[in-house]
Amino acid sequence: MSQARGDNVLLSEKDFKFICEFVYEHTGIVLGASKREMVYRRLSRIIRERDFDSFTQYCQLLRTDPKGEMDYFVNSITTNLTSFFRENHHFEYLTNTELPKLLKNKKDKKIRIWCSASSTGEEPYSIAMTVVDSMSEKLSNWDVKILATDIDSNVLTKGSEGIYPDKDDLMPAEFKKRFFSSGTGQNNKLIKAKSSIRNLITFKQLNLLHEWPMKGPFDVIFCRNVIIYFDKETQNDLFIRFYELLTPGGLLILGHSENLGKCQQHFENIGRTIFRKPV
Repeated sequence: MSQARGDNVLLSEKDFKFICEFVYEHTGIVLGASKREMVYRRLSRIIRERDFDSFTQYCQLLRTDPKGEMDYFVNSITTNLTSFFRENHHFEYLTNTELPKLLKNKKDKKIRIWCSASSTGEEPYSIAMTVVDSMSEKLSNWDVKILATDIDSNVLTKGSEGIYPDKDDLMPAEFKKRFFSSGTGQNNKLIKAKSSIRNLITFKQLNLLHEWPMKGPFDVIFCRNVIIYFDKETQNDLFIRFYELLTPGGLLILGHSENLGKCQQHFENIGRTIFRKPV
């Protein structure tokens, strides 16, 4: 079928091809034919909001003003599925193995963790809760920082605010009570992260394909459930850059369906999608 039909506008093969190429060029994300309906649904909202006559008109805007439209476009096209303590075995490994190891061996008393695809913030807050719980009273004597980055400016704003629906999820009830404040009145179905974990996290916008301003080194890098959207060449480039930014002995943590491919030779596989840079 050559066109995806909506209420009033059509997404032609030519426009879809341009959008796929534009997304790949600017984000590294590969959109195949299976993503056509998703692209239509998300961008048709822009077509309606801007009162454009066609996808072709919007594609022309992307051609003529890519910088001006970039944030809005990327925020519309990217996927941000996440939850607190998703793939909990990673946080268990931090608690049981990695943080005790760092507390024992780091003479400078500095811990640096990078959450490279932070989405709406549930992942970096899960890391922060794990750190505070594991280090307890020792935390005050240590310099601990968590960097949370994402390409989507909207989700970074939500992460910075630290306000979430109060719902049943993987977060232990004890942690919710300890690290979040419950809303009142019209906000009674919301919770807000307390300063004890918010102060550990810095949210910054970052396109993983562009220059990384931070110098590292990091003790742990989370890059979960984002690598799958890149082609193999881009994946390998990112793995090499992660490797260079990790401290010797540092961890790279991927999502459940991801692997290092040919870059596995540079890391030790020490757990389920947990990889260590050799010392």
